[in-house]
Amino acid sequence: MTSYDYDLFVIGGGSGGVRSARVAASLGKRVGIAEEYRYGGTCVIRGCVPKKLFVYASQFPEHFEDSAGFGWTVGESSFDWKKLVAAKDKEIERLEGLYRQGLENAKAEIFNSRAELVDAHTVKLLQTGKTVTAERIVIAVGGTPNPHVSLPGHELTISSNEAFDLQELPSSILIAGGGYIAVEFANIFHGLGVETTLIYRGKEILSRFDNDLRQGLHAAMVEKGIRIILEDVIHEVKKDEAGGLVAHTKQGHSLNVGQVMLALGRDPNTQGLGLENAGVAINDRGAIIVDEYSRTNVPSIFALGDVTDRVQLTPVAIHEAMCFIETEFKNNPTKPDHHLIATAVFSQPEIGTVGISEEEAAAKFEEIEVYRAQFRPMKATLSGRSEKTIMKLIVNAADRKVVGAHILGHEAGEMAQLLGIILKAGCTKDDFDATMAVHPTASEELVTMYSPSYRIKNGERL
Repeated sequence: MTSYDYDLFVIGGGSGGVRSARVAASLGKRVGIAEEYRYGGTCVIRGCVPKKLFVYASQFPEHFEDSAGFGWTVGESSFDWKKLVAAKDKEIERLEGLYRQGLENAKAEIFNSRAELVDAHTVKLLQTGKTVTAERIVIAVGGTPNPHVSLPGHELTISSNEAFDLQELPSSILIAGGGYIAVEFANIFHGLGVETTLIYRGKEILSRFDNDLRQGLHAAMVEKGIRIILEDVIHEVKKDEAGGLVAHTKQGHSLNVGQVMLALGRDPNTQGLGLENAGVAINDRGAIIVDEYSRTNVPSIFALGDVTDRVQLTPVAIHEAMCFIETEFKNNPTKPDHHLIATAVFSQPEIGTVGISEEEAAAKFEEIEVYRAQFRPMKATLSGRSEKTIMKLIVNAADRKVVGAHILGHEAGEMAQLLGIILKAGCTKDDFDATMAVHPTASEELVTMYSPSYRIKNGERL
Protein backbone atom coordinates (compact mmCIF):
# COMPACT_ATOMS: atom_id res chain seq x y z
CA MET A 1 0.00 0.00 0.00
CA THR A 2 1.38 3.41 -0.98
CA SER A 3 2.19 5.73 1.92
CA TYR A 4 1.59 9.48 1.56
CA ASP A 5 2.62 12.46 3.69
CA TYR A 6 -0.99 13.67 3.81
CA ASP A 7 -4.45 12.26 3.35
CA LEU A 8 -5.39 15.60 1.78
CA PHE A 9 -3.36 18.51 0.49
CA VAL A 10 -5.16 21.72 -0.44
CA ILE A 11 -3.74 24.32 -2.81
CA GLY A 12 -5.41 27.66 -2.10
CA GLY A 13 -6.41 29.31 1.18
CA GLY A 14 -9.72 30.84 0.17
CA SER A 15 -13.24 29.95 1.26
CA GLY A 16 -13.45 26.56 -0.44
CA GLY A 17 -9.88 25.53 0.31
CA VAL A 18 -9.93 26.48 3.98
CA ARG A 19 -13.30 24.84 4.56
CA SER A 20 -12.24 21.53 3.00
CA ALA A 21 -8.90 21.54 4.85
CA ARG A 22 -10.35 22.50 8.22
CA VAL A 23 -13.21 20.01 8.16
CA ALA A 24 -11.05 17.15 6.87
CA ALA A 25 -8.48 17.84 9.61
CA SER A 26 -11.24 17.93 12.25
CA LEU A 27 -12.15 14.40 11.15
CA GLY A 28 -8.65 13.26 12.06
CA LYS A 29 -7.20 13.32 8.54
CA ARG A 30 -3.62 14.41 7.92
CA VAL A 31 -4.07 17.69 6.06
CA GLY A 32 -1.73 20.26 4.57
CA ILE A 33 -2.76 23.54 2.98
CA ALA A 34 -0.70 26.08 1.03
CA GLU A 35 -1.50 29.70 0.17
CA GLU A 36 0.90 32.07 -1.59
CA TYR A 37 -0.74 35.34 -0.51
CA ARG A 38 -3.09 35.62 2.47
CA TYR A 39 -5.57 33.20 4.00
CA GLY A 40 -9.18 34.10 3.38
CA GLY A 41 -9.01 34.27 -0.40
CA THR A 42 -10.62 36.79 -2.71
CA CYS A 43 -13.77 37.14 -0.62
CA VAL A 44 -12.11 38.13 2.64
CA ILE A 45 -8.98 39.88 1.40
CA ARG A 46 -10.03 41.74 -1.75
CA GLY A 47 -13.62 40.89 -2.53
CA CYS A 48 -16.96 40.56 -0.76
CA VAL A 49 -15.92 41.66 2.72
CA PRO A 50 -13.95 44.86 1.97
CA LYS A 51 -16.44 45.69 -0.76
CA LYS A 52 -19.37 45.54 1.68
CA LEU A 53 -17.44 47.73 4.12
CA PHE A 54 -16.88 50.26 1.34
CA VAL A 55 -20.57 50.09 0.42
CA TYR A 56 -21.46 51.04 3.99
CA ALA A 57 -18.99 53.92 3.89
CA SER A 58 -20.39 55.23 0.62
CA GLN A 59 -23.98 55.31 1.94
CA PHE A 60 -23.40 57.89 4.65
CA PRO A 61 -23.80 61.02 2.47
CA GLU A 62 -27.37 59.95 1.66
CA HIS A 63 -28.00 59.09 5.31
CA PHE A 64 -26.88 62.56 6.32
CA GLU A 65 -29.16 64.13 3.72
CA ASP A 66 -32.13 61.94 4.61
CA SER A 67 -31.88 62.73 8.32
CA ALA A 68 -33.10 66.30 7.72
CA GLY A 69 -36.53 64.98 6.77
CA PHE A 70 -36.75 63.28 10.15
CA GLY A 71 -35.90 66.39 12.15
CA TRP A 72 -32.16 66.03 12.45
CA THR A 73 -29.60 68.72 11.74
CA VAL A 74 -26.23 67.29 10.78
CA GLY A 75 -23.16 69.51 10.92
CA GLU A 76 -20.40 69.80 8.37
CA SER A 77 -19.07 66.38 7.37
CA SER A 78 -15.87 65.25 5.70
CA PHE A 79 -14.45 61.97 4.49
CA ASP A 80 -10.96 60.53 5.00
CA TRP A 81 -10.11 57.83 2.47
CA LYS A 82 -6.96 56.75 4.30
CA LYS A 83 -8.90 56.17 7.53
CA LEU A 84 -11.36 53.94 5.69
CA VAL A 85 -8.57 51.92 4.09
CA ALA A 86 -6.81 51.54 7.46
CA ALA A 87 -10.03 50.42 9.17
CA LYS A 88 -10.66 47.94 6.37
CA ASP A 89 -7.13 46.56 6.67
CA LYS A 90 -7.54 46.07 10.42
CA GLU A 91 -10.76 44.10 9.94
CA ILE A 92 -9.24 41.93 7.21
CA GLU A 93 -6.26 41.19 9.44
CA ARG A 94 -8.67 40.06 12.16
CA LEU A 95 -10.58 37.81 9.78
CA GLU A 96 -7.42 36.30 8.32
CA GLY A 97 -6.35 35.46 11.86
CA LEU A 98 -9.63 33.62 12.41
CA TYR A 99 -9.11 31.57 9.24
CA ARG A 100 -5.63 30.59 10.38
CA GLN A 101 -6.82 29.86 13.90
CA GLY A 102 -9.53 27.55 12.59
CA LEU A 103 -6.98 25.58 10.59
CA GLU A 104 -4.55 25.43 13.52
CA ASN A 105 -7.23 24.30 15.95
CA ALA A 106 -8.18 21.49 13.56
CA LYS A 107 -4.48 20.46 13.38
CA ALA A 108 -4.05 21.20 9.68
CA GLU A 109 -0.47 22.03 8.66
CA ILE A 110 -0.27 25.52 7.16
CA PHE A 111 2.24 26.52 4.49
CA ASN A 112 2.76 30.15 3.47
CA SER A 113 3.94 29.31 0.01
CA ARG A 114 2.92 28.95 -3.58
CA ALA A 115 2.27 25.31 -4.38
CA GLU A 116 2.42 23.62 -7.78
CA LEU A 117 1.63 20.12 -8.96
CA VAL A 118 4.50 17.77 -9.75
CA ASP A 119 2.31 14.78 -10.53
CA ALA A 120 -1.03 13.27 -9.52
CA HIS A 121 0.01 12.85 -5.87
CA THR A 122 2.92 15.28 -5.44
CA VAL A 123 3.02 19.00 -4.68
CA LYS A 124 6.05 21.29 -4.70
CA LEU A 125 6.22 24.17 -2.19
CA LEU A 126 8.09 26.93 -3.97
CA GLN A 127 9.15 28.84 -0.88
CA THR A 128 11.44 26.01 0.24
CA GLY A 129 11.57 23.76 -2.81
CA LYS A 130 10.23 20.91 -0.70
CA THR A 131 7.91 18.32 -2.22
CA VAL A 132 5.12 16.56 -0.36
CA THR A 133 2.76 13.77 -1.32
CA ALA A 134 -0.95 13.35 -0.71
CA GLU A 135 -3.58 10.70 -1.35
CA ARG A 136 -5.97 13.43 -2.49
CA ILE A 137 -5.27 16.95 -3.71
CA VAL A 138 -7.79 19.76 -3.82
CA ILE A 139 -7.18 22.79 -6.04
CA ALA A 140 -9.07 25.84 -4.81
CA VAL A 141 -7.04 28.79 -6.08
CA GLY A 142 -10.00 30.89 -7.21
CA GLY A 143 -10.02 33.44 -9.99
CA THR A 144 -8.28 36.66 -10.93
CA PRO A 145 -9.47 39.83 -12.69
CA ASN A 146 -9.17 39.67 -16.47
CA PRO A 147 -6.37 42.19 -17.25
CA HIS A 148 -7.68 42.76 -20.78
CA VAL A 149 -4.14 42.78 -22.18
CA SER A 150 -5.40 43.43 -25.71
CA LEU A 151 -6.41 46.96 -24.65
CA PRO A 152 -3.73 49.54 -25.47
CA GLY A 153 -2.85 51.22 -22.19
CA HIS A 154 -4.24 48.45 -19.98
CA GLU A 155 -1.15 48.78 -17.78
CA LEU A 156 -2.39 52.26 -16.77
CA THR A 157 -5.65 50.87 -15.39
CA ILE A 158 -6.63 49.18 -12.14
CA SER A 159 -8.82 46.21 -11.29
CA SER A 160 -10.97 45.56 -8.21
CA ASN A 161 -7.82 44.25 -6.50
CA GLU A 162 -6.12 47.65 -6.54
CA ALA A 163 -9.31 49.64 -5.95
CA PHE A 164 -9.29 48.70 -2.27
CA ASP A 165 -5.83 50.13 -1.64
CA LEU A 166 -5.47 53.26 -3.75
CA GLN A 167 -3.07 55.77 -2.21
CA GLU A 168 -5.48 58.59 -2.97
CA LEU A 169 -9.15 58.73 -3.89
CA PRO A 170 -9.35 59.97 -7.50
CA SER A 171 -11.48 62.98 -8.34
CA SER A 172 -13.02 61.04 -11.23
CA ILE A 173 -13.12 57.45 -12.43
CA LEU A 174 -14.20 55.51 -15.52
CA ILE A 175 -15.28 51.93 -14.83
CA ALA A 176 -15.48 49.48 -17.72
CA GLY A 177 -17.96 46.64 -17.34
CA GLY A 178 -21.62 46.00 -16.68
CA GLY A 179 -21.54 43.14 -14.20
CA TYR A 180 -22.06 43.26 -10.46
CA ILE A 181 -18.46 44.24 -9.66
CA ALA A 182 -18.56 47.22 -12.03
CA VAL A 183 -21.98 48.33 -10.83
CA GLU A 184 -21.11 48.01 -7.15
CA PHE A 185 -17.88 49.96 -7.48
CA ALA A 186 -19.61 52.66 -9.53
CA ASN A 187 -21.99 53.21 -6.62
CA ILE A 188 -19.18 53.04 -4.06
CA PHE A 189 -16.97 55.62 -5.76
CA HIS A 190 -19.91 57.91 -6.47
CA GLY A 191 -21.00 57.75 -2.83
CA LEU A 192 -17.50 58.69 -1.73
CA GLY A 193 -17.61 61.83 -3.85
CA VAL A 194 -15.87 60.64 -7.00
CA GLU A 195 -17.24 61.75 -10.38
CA THR A 196 -18.13 58.36 -11.81
CA THR A 197 -18.75 57.06 -15.33
CA LEU A 198 -19.67 53.48 -16.21
CA ILE A 199 -19.12 52.18 -19.74
CA TYR A 200 -20.54 48.88 -20.93
CA ARG A 201 -20.72 47.17 -24.30
CA GLY A 202 -24.25 45.78 -23.77
CA LYS A 203 -27.64 47.39 -24.22
CA GLU A 204 -28.27 47.40 -20.45
CA ILE A 205 -26.24 46.76 -17.31
CA LEU A 206 -26.34 43.44 -15.42
CA SER A 207 -27.03 40.91 -18.14
CA ARG A 208 -28.83 37.75 -16.98
CA PHE A 209 -30.77 39.66 -14.32
CA ASP A 210 -34.47 40.43 -14.66
CA ASN A 211 -35.01 43.35 -17.06
CA ASP A 212 -37.20 45.35 -14.66
CA LEU A 213 -34.44 45.33 -12.05
CA ARG A 214 -31.75 46.18 -14.61
CA GLN A 215 -33.69 49.16 -15.90
CA GLY A 216 -34.77 50.25 -12.43
CA LEU A 217 -31.21 50.26 -11.10
CA HIS A 218 -29.95 52.06 -14.20
CA ALA A 219 -32.48 54.84 -13.69
CA ALA A 220 -31.63 55.12 -9.98
CA MET A 221 -27.90 55.35 -10.68
CA VAL A 222 -28.37 58.05 -13.31
CA GLU A 223 -30.61 60.02 -10.97
CA LYS A 224 -27.87 59.93 -8.34
CA GLY A 225 -25.44 61.42 -10.83
CA ILE A 226 -23.59 58.40 -12.21
CA ARG A 227 -23.03 58.63 -15.96
CA ILE A 228 -23.71 55.38 -17.83
CA ILE A 229 -22.53 54.87 -21.42
CA LEU A 230 -23.98 51.78 -23.13
CA GLU A 231 -23.08 49.92 -26.32
CA ASP A 232 -19.55 51.26 -26.23
CA VAL A 233 -16.12 50.07 -25.07
CA ILE A 234 -12.78 51.63 -24.22
CA HIS A 235 -10.55 51.57 -27.29
CA GLU A 236 -7.38 52.98 -25.74
CA VAL A 237 -6.09 54.51 -22.50
CA LYS A 238 -3.33 57.13 -22.42
CA LYS A 239 -1.81 59.56 -19.97
CA ASP A 240 -2.86 63.16 -20.45
CA GLU A 241 -0.78 66.31 -20.02
CA ALA A 242 -2.30 67.06 -16.61
CA GLY A 243 -1.10 63.76 -15.15
CA GLY A 244 -4.43 62.01 -15.40
CA LEU A 245 -5.75 59.58 -17.98
CA VAL A 246 -7.73 59.93 -21.17
CA ALA A 247 -9.83 57.03 -22.40
CA HIS A 248 -10.84 56.89 -26.04
CA THR A 249 -13.90 54.79 -26.83
CA LYS A 250 -14.95 52.93 -29.93
CA GLN A 251 -17.91 55.28 -30.41
CA GLY A 252 -15.68 58.36 -30.39
CA HIS A 253 -15.86 59.56 -26.77
CA SER A 254 -12.73 60.99 -25.16
CA LEU A 255 -13.01 60.86 -21.38
CA ASN A 256 -10.47 62.60 -19.14
CA VAL A 257 -10.47 60.95 -15.73
CA GLY A 258 -8.25 60.46 -12.73
CA GLN A 259 -8.48 56.69 -12.82
CA VAL A 260 -9.70 53.89 -15.11
CA MET A 261 -10.91 50.63 -13.61
CA LEU A 262 -11.48 47.46 -15.64
CA ALA A 263 -14.20 45.15 -14.32
CA LEU A 264 -14.40 42.91 -17.36
CA GLY A 265 -14.85 39.53 -15.77
CA ARG A 266 -12.60 37.13 -13.88
CA ASP A 267 -10.49 34.25 -15.15
CA PRO A 268 -9.68 30.95 -13.41
CA ASN A 269 -6.32 31.32 -11.68
CA THR A 270 -4.68 28.27 -13.24
CA GLN A 271 -1.55 29.73 -14.85
CA GLY A 272 1.64 28.06 -13.65
CA LEU A 273 -0.05 25.53 -11.36
CA GLY A 274 1.63 22.57 -13.01
CA LEU A 275 -1.67 21.09 -14.13
CA GLU A 276 0.00 19.68 -17.21
CA ASN A 277 2.45 17.73 -15.01
CA ALA A 278 -0.44 15.80 -13.51
CA GLY A 279 -2.49 15.69 -16.72
CA VAL A 280 -5.38 17.74 -15.31
CA ALA A 281 -7.75 18.84 -18.09
CA ILE A 282 -8.85 22.45 -18.48
CA ASN A 283 -11.32 24.13 -20.83
CA ASP A 284 -10.72 26.95 -23.31
CA ARG A 285 -11.03 29.56 -20.53
CA GLY A 286 -8.42 27.85 -18.40
CA ALA A 287 -10.95 26.51 -15.91
CA ILE A 288 -10.39 23.07 -14.43
CA ILE A 289 -12.94 20.61 -15.77
CA VAL A 290 -14.73 18.66 -13.04
CA ASP A 291 -17.61 16.22 -12.83
CA GLU A 292 -20.68 16.62 -10.62
CA TYR A 293 -18.63 15.53 -7.59
CA SER A 294 -15.85 18.08 -8.22
CA ARG A 295 -13.50 15.36 -9.50
CA THR A 296 -11.06 16.20 -12.27
CA ASN A 297 -10.08 13.68 -14.93
CA VAL A 298 -7.25 12.62 -12.58
CA PRO A 299 -8.82 10.41 -9.87
CA SER A 300 -6.72 11.81 -7.00
CA ILE A 301 -7.24 15.50 -7.84
CA PHE A 302 -10.33 17.62 -7.14
CA ALA A 303 -11.16 21.28 -7.78
CA LEU A 304 -13.53 23.65 -6.00
CA GLY A 305 -14.83 27.18 -6.38
CA ASP A 306 -14.03 29.82 -8.98
CA VAL A 307 -11.16 27.85 -10.50
CA THR A 308 -13.80 25.53 -11.97
CA ASP A 309 -15.81 28.46 -13.40
CA ARG A 310 -19.13 26.90 -12.42
CA VAL A 311 -20.73 29.57 -10.22
CA GLN A 312 -18.37 32.30 -9.02
CA LEU A 313 -19.76 32.92 -5.53
CA THR A 314 -18.15 32.38 -2.13
CA PRO A 315 -21.03 30.35 -0.61
CA VAL A 316 -20.92 28.07 -3.65
CA ALA A 317 -17.24 27.29 -3.07
CA ILE A 318 -18.00 26.50 0.59
CA HIS A 319 -20.94 24.29 -0.42
CA GLU A 320 -18.76 22.43 -2.93
CA ALA A 321 -16.14 21.90 -0.21
CA MET A 322 -18.69 20.39 2.15
CA CYS A 323 -19.97 18.10 -0.59
CA PHE A 324 -16.38 17.00 -1.27
CA ILE A 325 -15.92 16.14 2.42
CA GLU A 326 -19.19 14.17 2.52
CA THR A 327 -18.27 12.24 -0.60
CA GLU A 328 -14.60 11.50 0.05
CA PHE A 329 -14.32 11.25 3.84
CA LYS A 330 -17.80 10.34 5.09
CA ASN A 331 -18.79 7.73 2.50
CA ASN A 332 -21.85 9.81 1.60
CA PRO A 333 -21.71 10.70 -2.12
CA THR A 334 -23.10 14.25 -2.36
CA LYS A 335 -23.32 16.43 -5.44
CA PRO A 336 -23.20 20.22 -5.14
CA ASP A 337 -26.63 21.66 -5.90
CA HIS A 338 -26.23 24.75 -8.08
CA HIS A 339 -29.97 25.20 -8.58
CA LEU A 340 -31.82 28.19 -7.09
CA ILE A 341 -28.85 30.12 -5.72
CA ALA A 342 -29.90 33.36 -4.06
CA THR A 343 -27.81 36.31 -5.25
CA ALA A 344 -27.35 39.92 -4.16
CA VAL A 345 -25.86 42.90 -5.94
CA PHE A 346 -24.78 45.49 -3.38
CA SER A 347 -25.59 48.40 -5.60
CA GLN A 348 -27.53 51.38 -4.28
CA PRO A 349 -30.36 50.43 -4.21
CA GLU A 350 -29.58 46.74 -3.76
CA ILE A 351 -30.72 43.86 -5.91
CA GLY A 352 -31.73 40.55 -4.38
CA THR A 353 -32.79 37.69 -6.61
CA VAL A 354 -33.39 33.95 -6.63
CA GLY A 355 -34.66 31.75 -9.43
CA ILE A 356 -35.16 32.68 -13.05
CA SER A 357 -36.08 36.01 -14.61
CA GLU A 358 -39.33 36.84 -16.35
CA GLU A 359 -37.59 36.53 -19.70
CA GLU A 360 -36.16 33.08 -18.91
CA ALA A 361 -39.46 31.85 -17.49
CA ALA A 362 -41.41 33.02 -20.55
CA ALA A 363 -39.06 30.99 -22.75
CA LYS A 364 -39.18 27.92 -20.51
CA PHE A 365 -42.86 27.57 -19.57
CA GLU A 366 -46.02 27.58 -21.68
CA GLU A 367 -47.66 30.18 -19.43
CA ILE A 368 -46.43 32.28 -16.55
CA GLU A 369 -47.98 34.79 -14.19
CA VAL A 370 -46.02 37.90 -13.27
CA TYR A 371 -46.76 39.66 -9.98
CA ARG A 372 -45.11 43.07 -9.92
CA ALA A 373 -45.18 45.94 -7.43
CA GLN A 374 -43.37 49.27 -7.72
CA PHE A 375 -43.64 51.75 -4.89
CA ARG A 376 -41.89 54.48 -2.97
CA PRO A 377 -40.40 52.99 0.22
CA MET A 378 -41.71 54.36 3.50
CA LYS A 379 -38.37 55.90 4.47
CA ALA A 380 -38.40 58.01 1.31
CA THR A 381 -41.70 59.69 2.19
CA LEU A 382 -40.04 61.90 4.81
CA SER A 383 -36.55 62.02 3.34
CA GLY A 384 -37.98 63.33 0.08
CA ARG A 385 -36.15 60.88 -2.14
CA SER A 386 -37.88 59.79 -5.32
CA GLU A 387 -36.40 56.29 -5.30
CA LYS A 388 -38.58 53.31 -6.12
CA THR A 389 -38.65 49.75 -4.85
CA ILE A 390 -39.52 46.97 -7.32
CA MET A 391 -40.69 43.49 -6.31
CA LYS A 392 -41.53 40.67 -8.69
CA LEU A 393 -42.71 37.08 -8.35
CA ILE A 394 -42.62 34.81 -11.40
CA VAL A 395 -45.07 31.92 -11.24
CA ASN A 396 -45.43 28.88 -13.47
CA ALA A 397 -49.15 28.88 -14.21
CA ALA A 398 -49.31 25.10 -14.64
CA ASP A 399 -48.45 24.21 -11.04
CA ARG A 400 -48.49 27.65 -9.35
CA LYS A 401 -44.90 27.18 -8.23
CA VAL A 402 -42.89 30.38 -7.71
CA VAL A 403 -39.89 30.03 -10.01
CA GLY A 404 -38.38 33.50 -9.58
CA ALA A 405 -38.34 36.27 -7.00
CA HIS A 406 -36.65 39.60 -7.71
CA ILE A 407 -36.25 42.72 -5.56
CA LEU A 408 -34.71 46.14 -6.12
CA GLY A 409 -34.60 48.17 -2.93
CA HIS A 410 -33.20 48.56 0.57
CA GLU A 411 -32.03 45.30 2.19
CA ALA A 412 -32.89 43.31 -0.93
CA GLY A 413 -29.96 40.99 -0.26
CA GLU A 414 -31.30 40.09 3.17
CA MET A 415 -34.72 39.33 1.70
CA ALA A 416 -33.19 37.23 -1.09
CA GLN A 417 -31.59 34.90 1.45
CA LEU A 418 -34.97 34.12 3.00
CA LEU A 419 -36.63 33.84 -0.39
CA GLY A 420 -33.95 31.33 -1.34
CA ILE A 421 -35.22 28.97 1.36
CA ILE A 422 -38.81 29.45 0.23
CA LEU A 423 -38.14 28.71 -3.43
CA LYS A 424 -35.82 25.83 -2.54
CA ALA A 425 -38.71 24.30 -0.60
CA GLY A 426 -40.86 24.50 -3.74
CA CYS A 427 -43.48 26.86 -2.34
CA THR A 428 -46.37 27.92 -4.55
CA LYS A 429 -48.02 31.29 -5.00
CA ASP A 430 -50.85 29.93 -2.83
CA ASP A 431 -48.34 29.51 0.02
CA PHE A 432 -47.36 33.16 -0.37
CA ASP A 433 -51.03 34.21 -0.38
CA ALA A 434 -51.72 32.21 2.80
CA THR A 435 -48.88 33.92 4.68
CA MET A 436 -49.69 36.86 6.96
CA ALA A 437 -47.90 40.13 6.22
CA VAL A 438 -45.50 41.89 8.57
CA HIS A 439 -46.61 45.51 8.60
CA PRO A 440 -45.25 48.06 7.91
CA THR A 441 -42.42 46.53 5.87
CA ALA A 442 -41.42 46.57 2.25
CA SER A 443 -41.32 42.77 2.19
CA GLU A 444 -45.05 42.51 2.97
CA GLU A 445 -45.60 43.23 -0.73
CA LEU A 446 -44.35 39.71 -1.41
CA VAL A 447 -47.42 38.22 0.29
CA THR A 448 -50.03 40.82 -0.69
CA MET A 449 -49.78 40.71 -4.48
CA TYR A 450 -52.89 38.58 -4.92
CA SER A 451 -53.63 39.18 -8.59
CA PRO A 452 -51.10 38.86 -11.41
CA SER A 453 -49.96 42.10 -13.02
CA TYR A 454 -49.98 40.25 -16.34
CA ARG A 455 -49.58 36.84 -17.92
CA ILE A 456 -47.30 35.58 -20.66
CA LYS A 457 -48.40 32.63 -22.78
CA ASN A 458 -46.23 31.07 -25.47
CA GLY A 459 -43.97 34.10 -25.26
CA GLU A 460 -46.78 36.61 -25.80
CA ARG A 461 -47.89 39.02 -23.08
CA LEU A 462 -51.63 38.82 -22.48
